[in-house]
Amino acid sequence: MPSRTTLLFLALCVIWGTTWIGIKAGVEAVPPLLFAGTRFIAAGVLLLGFAAWREGPPQMAWRDLPRLAATSLLMITLCYAALFWGVAHVDSGTAAVLEMSLTPIALMAFALWLREESFDRRRFGALLLGMAGLAILFGPTAVRNWSAAAGEGAALRLAGAAAVSWAAVAYGWGSVVARPLLRLYSSTFVAGTTTLFGGLLLLALSLAGEPGAIPALAGQWGLAAWAGWLFLVLFGSLIGYTIYMTLLREIGATRAGTYAFVSPIIAVLLGMICFGEQVRLLDLLGMAVMLAGAGLAMAEPKPRLKPVTN
Repeated sequence: MPSRTTLLFLALCVIWGTTWIGIKAGVEAVPPLLFAGTRFIAAGVLLLGFAAWREGPPQMAWRDLPRLAATSLLMITLCYAALFWGVAHVDSGTAAVLEMSLTPIALMAFALWLREESFDRRRFGALLLGMAGLAILFGPTAVRNWSAAAGEGAALRLAGAAAVSWAAVAYGWGSVVARPLLRLYSSTFVAGTTTLFGGLLLLALSLAGEPGAIPALAGQWGLAAWAGWLFLVLFGSLIGYTIYMTLLREIGATRAGTYAFVSPIIAVLLGMICFGEQVRLLDLLGMAVMLAGAGLAMAEPKPRLKPVTN
């Protein structure tokens, strides 16, 4: 029977592999930063309310506030602001390769740098497998689209690619910074505070300079956008983000971050089922390699047998 950790990991992969539907429905009708900011604010309020009901009034030490602020800024505000801006200027294939491959790398790099984890050759091999699978799955599309647009807004596309890359780095950095908080406070409380504060900053950025943000506050978004928003609040943030925080605490950033090798497979399969998108043999190969990488990362190492001595 799969362990609790494995079940949580699989649930996270499925949830975050389906959130692209809600995001797509929302950003087609609502300014992206406003859409993300209001989503995270609503999720944060609900999570903190649930934490207060279950655990009592929150009591946080003043010395932990700088770490909490850094986590909120990195994981929510700086990550999503850069990601949404970057995706607007680079094709989806390039964005997928950059973000999904760099996120686990950043998680491992910061975990090693901040001494939250020690180097593990098995997990390093899992990262290499996952990145190879991503390259097989999304690489041809990224190269084809990049070449087709050569010379047309090249500087802006490079800036977009850099923004997507930074989003992955910010998310990985924030995830590792958050882990000491998760040893002191519940996953629900940490998830609630980071989403609330990060969402408030995103909303402030949106209202300060995002075109169409202020008129969009009236809420005339349409049924599809509101359905996507509600789905993201309930599943993407309330459930998914809390599960991710729990995995960060229990198995570390490197292993938790390998969701990035499984969620794209869920997204591709949904595209095939819901929208009739074609899946080629090469795509299946890429998905198989990504699953192998995630499986290797999540597998519990077998204990070494002690030699028998007479």
